[in-house]
Amino acid sequence: MVRWSTHTSSCAAVRQTSAWRNRGGPISAEPRINDRIRVPEVRLVGPSGEQVGIVPLAKALELAQEYDLDLVEVAANARPPVCKLMDYGKFKYESAMKAREARKNQAHTVIKEMKLRPKIDPHDYDTKKGHVVRFLKQGDKVKITIMFRGREQSRPELGYRLLQRLADDVQDLGFVESNPKQDGRNMIMVLGPHKKKTEAMAEAREAQAARKAGRQPQGSEASEAPAQQRAEA
Repeated sequence: MVRWSTHTSSCAAVRQTSAWRNRGGPISAEPRINDRIRVPEVRLVGPSGEQVGIVPLAKALELAQEYDLDLVEVAANARPPVCKLMDYGKFKYESAMKAREARKNQAHTVIKEMKLRPKIDPHDYDTKKGHVVRFLKQGDKVKITIMFRGREQSRPELGYRLLQRLADDVQDLGFVESNPKQDGRNMIMVLGPHKKKTEAMAEAREAQAARKAGRQPQGSEASEAPAQQRAEA
């Protein structure tokens, strides 16, 4: 009985210690602000980034109220912690918008695939080449696959020449990233774009904005013409 009681008391003590450590709940990723800051003094940074120096916490909170701003802990591990006067709500909004814009502009590598036959028709070749040109302009890689059937498998040079022809036709937009190689019944080559994905996306947005801007003046001129005629009358 004594040993059981001792064991029970030890378990209870462990649970109590664990509960005491976790009573604050999960650690928040948000910085501490205003009255949540619990240190006697802080190294204060002003609203414009100027160094105010080490001041008592009460003084820092007083300055925050005076400027109608928040006192935000920006370096909690420093001694003393570094705090800055700022509009925390505005700061969070701008940070969220920057993160959203960064995700929007994030480039994802995409590998497109185009399949051709060794004895492809000239019209079909031009169509396929047009797709390859479009992919490269978009900043995407293109995997070109030559499919051999029947007796064509004994003529790999046909596929090689076709791949070389295509690479030469689009050399202004892309380069041979992976040289032609035989893979079973297929021959594969990979073309890489000269422009990065981010550059291609930026150019596409600029072109779209230019098209919108080009349409706007035409509409405005059309609307101004009747008004000018009425004024002359």
